[in-house]
Amino acid sequence: MKKKAIIFDRDGTLIVDKIYLNDPNAIEYLPGVFEALRDFRDQGFIFCVATNQSGVPRGLVDVKNLNQIHEVIRQDFAKEGVDILSFHSAPYMTDSNHFMRKPNPGMLLEAIQWHNIDPAQSWMFGDRLTDVIAGHRAGMRSVLLRNTDEYKKIGVTTPQESIPELICDQVIDSCSKIKHLS
Repeated sequence: MKKKAIIFDRDGTLIVDKIYLNDPNAIEYLPGVFEALRDFRDQGFIFCVATNQSGVPRGLVDVKNLNQIHEVIRQDFAKEGVDILSFHSAPYMTDSNHFMRKPNPGMLLEAIQWHNIDPAQSWMFGDRLTDVIAGHRAGMRSVLLRNTDEYKKIGVTTPQESIPELICDQVIDSCSKIKHLS
C-alpha cells in the first residue's frame, strides 16, 4: 500500500537557516517543528528531508559534517517520537540544472521510490519557490513558509507550478489545514 508523506526542505523549514551550516553543534530548530511533526505523524504521514547543498561544491560544507548534521537531526526528532526516514541532498552549485537539485524533482522522486510514497496524497514543505516547484514536478502538493520574501514573488503572472496550495508562517501553522485538505 502506498504511503502519504511530507518531504521537508531543511534550512528555513525545520531548522534555522545558518547559510552553509557546517557545524552539527550549531543546529537550531524552528518553533513548533517537533509538535507539528508529531501531529502529522498522528495523521498518518511519514517524513523525509530534501535539501539543496551548494555549500559542498563551494568547499564551505564538508560532506562528513553534512552527514553528521542529518544524523543529529534524525536523533533529535526520534527523541521527540518522530522518525525521519531519509535525508536526500543535492551537493551541486546553484546554477546547476542537475536533476537532483530543486526545483528539479530528483530528490523527491528518489524518496517516493525508496518509501513507496503516493505523491497525490503527499506534500512538499519549503521556504523557497524552488521547493514548491519541485513538489509539483514530483506530483505533490506544496506548502510555502512565509519566513523569507519568496511568497512576495507570487502574483498574477506566476506560473501555476510556482503557486503553493498553502502559505503559512511556520510548519506548525499548517497542521489543521493539511488535516482538512488530506
